[in-house]
Amino acid sequence: MQPIAQRAMAPEIIRRIDDCGIIAVLVIDELKHAVPVAQALLKGGVDAIELTLRTPVAMDAARLIKKEVPEINLGFGTVLTVDQVKAVADLGADFAVSPGCNPKVIAAAYKQGLSFAPGIMTPSDIEVAVEQGCRVLKYFPAETSGGMEHLTNMVAPYQYLGLTFIPLGGCNINNAPSYLESSLITAIGGSWVAKRPLIQAEDWDTITNNAREIRDLISKIRK
Repeated sequence: MQPIAQRAMAPEIIRRIDDCGIIAVLVIDELKHAVPVAQALLKGGVDAIELTLRTPVAMDAARLIKKEVPEINLGFGTVLTVDQVKAVADLGADFAVSPGCNPKVIAAAYKQGLSFAPGIMTPSDIEVAVEQGCRVLKYFPAETSGGMEHLTNMVAPYQYLGLTFIPLGGCNINNAPSYLESSLITAIGGSWVAKRPLIQAEDWDTITNNAREIRDLISKIRK
């Protein structure tokens, strides 16, 4: 199972995500915002994004970011179907995540050579993901599931497997330390860094400041 696990999330992608410590979750409604928001995040030190497939322009936005801001570690979220896996892999995504743990979607990502982290919330979810060869998992929704306390207790029987997690759902600058101080966490994810209204308002300075704030916090915690 271990060789499969290594291919489920490429070591280089894991390293880049871990180095950043934060994945900015983006919902982009207008194509013109794709490059500026990526540049604003990068200026603040955040080079990992999860571009959600929730809007009609998401794929075109990703193509622009891939072309104009190649430094970005480009991930996709809300990947729910086999067809979406193929589409984001063909586009050249660095990684993808899903809110749930669908074996068909995981298998499709493996087939496409796409680094993939399925969503888990229960021990049963973890066992499905592990059986599929995954070792980096998305913990979702993190806060309403019980936060770090729930994750720590849930993972105890599986900790010898070397699992690591990306918590999303309710993460913010105030509760970030509770996650980042744990060795279980490779990075946190959140939309607060570049909230949808901030993108729509083209408030790039605030997005850069939010990115810089969380990166400074990560640097202090992980020094």
